[in-house]
Amino acid sequence: MVFIPALAAFVCAACATSGPVQVGGAPNLTMVQADSLPAPTSADYAASARPFIVGPYDVLSIEVFGNEDLRQNEIQVDAGGRITFPLIGTVEVAGKTPGEIAGTMESMLKGRFLRNPQVTVNLKETSSQVVAISGEIKRPGIYPIVGEMTLLKAIARAEGWTEFSKKREVLVFRKVGGQQYAALYDAKAIELGQYADPELYPNDTVVVGDSQARRNLKDIFTVVPPIVGPLIFLLGNN
Repeated sequence: MVFIPALAAFVCAACATSGPVQVGGAPNLTMVQADSLPAPTSADYAASARPFIVGPYDVLSIEVFGNEDLRQNEIQVDAGGRITFPLIGTVEVAGKTPGEIAGTMESMLKGRFLRNPQVTVNLKETSSQVVAISGEIKRPGIYPIVGEMTLLKAIARAEGWTEFSKKREVLVFRKVGGQQYAALYDAKAIELGQYADPELYPNDTVVVGDSQARRNLKDIFTVVPPIVGPLIFLLGNN
């Protein structure tokens, strides 16, 4: 087998430069007997199972089958999460998937205006489903989340680490139920498979290495040892 000697060579090289390195350790990580990675199947390229939720300022395209006059190539959701559509007027769309919006509009059109309407709603541009990435990263900015995005995928989307990036000090901020949380991750450990690559959600903020957000939590970094799993902190109401 080729895989095991290659893995051993990697570990030895790492040990020679920075001391012992543990590869693996995540509960779902197991060694397989194979000479190469398996080829993906068609199902592996299918869309993520996570539904897209429409929010304010997203741009949708809407079609009603057989009714060109009702086609809307670009219709923006307003700040209150609503759109205005011909014949039926205001439609509440925020918090719904495109499929749910289509179903709502079909119900509103059916009977009064059309016998059996078939509505298709597609996302054209998103402003609500985004993650912010800042700190020591090559291209800080706001990035859309369509489908599943993990921490390492987000960092890659931002063109990766800089020479000053502190991989062992990556923060993710998230607001849930009015409470502000911060999670401290060791991205180096994630890269080595020591624990899972965490999934990110819309409105998360990722901070890599030195930044004002990190300095605000300086006490965390003075008391915690090198981490082998995420550390979660409750920052209070915000």
